[in-house]
Amino acid sequence: MEPLDLAKFEWKIVVRQLTADDFEALSALALRCFPGMPTFGRAELESQLEIFPEGQIIVEIDGKIAASSSSLILEYDDGLEWHNWKKISDSGYIRNHKPKGDTLYGIEIMVDPEFRGMKLSRRLYDARKELCRRMNLAQIIIGGRIPGYHRHADKISAREYIDSVLEKNNYDPVLTAQLSNGFIVRGLIPNYLPSDTESGGYATYAVWTNLEHIPGAKRRFHHVIEPIRVCVVQYQLRTIQNFDEFAQQCEFFLDTASDYKCDFVLFPELFTTQLLSCVDASRPGQAARQLAAFTPQYLDLFTEMAVKYDLNVIGGSQFVIENDTLYNVAYLFRRDGSIGKQYKLHITPSERKWWGVNPGKSVEVFDTDCGRIAIQVCYDIEFPELTRIATQKGASIVFVPFNTDTQHGYLRVRYCSQARCIENHLYVAISGCTGNLPFVENSDIHYAQSGIFTPADAEFAREAVAAECNPNVETLIIHDLDFEQLRRHREQGSVQNWNDRKRDLYKIVYEEDGKTFEV
Repeated sequence: MEPLDLAKFEWKIVVRQLTADDFEALSALALRCFPGMPTFGRAELESQLEIFPEGQIIVEIDGKIAASSSSLILEYDDGLEWHNWKKISDSGYIRNHKPKGDTLYGIEIMVDPEFRGMKLSRRLYDARKELCRRMNLAQIIIGGRIPGYHRHADKISAREYIDSVLEKNNYDPVLTAQLSNGFIVRGLIPNYLPSDTESGGYATYAVWTNLEHIPGAKRRFHHVIEPIRVCVVQYQLRTIQNFDEFAQQCEFFLDTASDYKCDFVLFPELFTTQLLSCVDASRPGQAARQLAAFTPQYLDLFTEMAVKYDLNVIGGSQFVIENDTLYNVAYLFRRDGSIGKQYKLHITPSERKWWGVNPGKSVEVFDTDCGRIAIQVCYDIEFPELTRIATQKGASIVFVPFNTDTQHGYLRVRYCSQARCIENHLYVAISGCTGNLPFVENSDIHYAQSGIFTPADAEFAREAVAAECNPNVETLIIHDLDFEQLRRHREQGSVQNWNDRKRDLYKIVYEEDGKTFEV
């Protein structure tokens, strides 16, 4: 079997500014999103693009416009007619845009019905927030539709409906999304869009406050480093009947991590062996190749889920056959739809004996929207040279999917992970399996206590453990990691292992793509 072409499984997600070439597609999108309601024409879109191009944003999926947002800047004034959409937006022409104002006003957000449920509005709100921070604006104000209200209008008032959404008794496709993105409802606007029959003409007056705003400053002076939120899944293996049951279990964790606005989710090594419980039993070497047959479905599943839930997913690891050779491969599914992969480099005696796994040949470091990361599969973290190489290549966190049967095996992974944190001034997250698969040879019992580890110094967590699971129960942990703190620690920590290496006495030499490198 030839190596799988990952490009066939990738999605291409791009958040970018609107261009004139997008006008026709955007007009068609508006008709799909707001049937029967007036929408922006070419004249309004041209005016928006000419006056404030930074505020006109689209999300593109595989070359197709899937969502968009438009906005302008105003100077906040209690006397402005915030309730009057036409006046506040200049009927969509935004000729009242104030480049030196302090408030970003959101005119409109659209998500193609085909792509709803994929949290594209979160990407648009995040883009607006970043624009607000970059331009040192005090706040974002929006007049939001409540399109779910028409289902309840004969029973409750619009105010009561909004209260019910705030209390989670009802779901509104627009208001619920705004609340989950940090907006606070400050009022109810009647006759906002009379043609909006779904909302009964009503809209909410909602505000997001920029906590980084510096009054009087023209622009923000520096980019504040935001914490990176990491979710580690401790996954219970159980007998299943088909791939759909496996997908359902995975999606539960991804949905939960997304609700908590995580940036990364880590699954365990070979948690896909669960799929062997729904195929005919065979000797281990053949079973590993049966498991590899699920790889295309596995790639499709996690690529779609990473985009849908707006997450960077380290999908544990999975067996892959390339040119009749079996490998254990960890995949990175980025939230922009792209895929990276890291072969397991060191194969345990058990893997060689039972499954016939072969090692990979290179240490990969991956660029993500949250910085550079590395993946080391289980046994690989027990070889310090690999983390030295990854650190040299710029990794700030190493993700370790592991799969161990006994506490001794787990402790080797844990202690080596903690040592790598100290040696290289980085974070390490480990994720393992629990549960039993009684009829799957070499994957029958499991022991795990997954965790997130830090360097050992005063500014980090007590005992250098940021977070950890209880042993041998299915759960997840979520923790924020500060990469700026990591950088300062490397330069000013109590000990500086990386800087104090005696490279005149020892060094790491490795080969990659026919070239020799030193660390």
